[in-house]
Amino acid sequence: MSLRSFVSGAVGVAVLTLPLTAGQAVATPRQAAPRAAIPVTTVYYDASGAPSFRDVIAAGAANWNRAVSNVQLKESSSGATLRYTEGNDPQGSYAETDGHGNGTIFIDYTQAQQYDKTRIAAHETGHALGLPDHYEGPCSELMSGGGPGPSCHNANPNSEESARVQQLWANGLLARGVLQRIYDSALASAR
Repeated sequence: MSLRSFVSGAVGVAVLTLPLTAGQAVATPRQAAPRAAIPVTTVYYDASGAPSFRDVIAAGAANWNRAVSNVQLKESSSGATLRYTEGNDPQGSYAETDGHGNGTIFIDYTQAQQYDKTRIAAHETGHALGLPDHYEGPCSELMSGGGPGPSCHNANPNSEESARVQQLWANGLLARGVLQRIYDSALASAR
């Protein structure tokens, strides 16, 4: 027997016996094609004009960041389109915004002594993300503002509010709009 015949025979035996000795073959399910990434828009905010409320502004922003995925709020004084300020205003806290992440949020000292500070910051931030007031809503609705009264401490958007922001920001940051001042009239009337 020649070396060539021996090698050919050995390869043939290996090819025939490999499926018997290699174990059971398992079909793996075909993985779905990866979904297109949802665009994430970052709105940069500057809280340096409201140093007394910096922590509650960050907490309110974190609440929104957990609730929505296609727009995120990040503190940065450089390039910020959303600014927070503090002081006294007889009409209370407000957002002067176009609803597209631009503008100023003012937190009133008197109001912040009566109502949950993080709720005020998160509520006003909701305006900057495009949501209107809904004072008739329950405490579980963040955009009900001061409507439910000072005993309300919920500072998180509910699922409907989160879904609406997701919808509004589905295509990223829209063109800059006209700034409008939005007072929380329910809080102002409670003064």
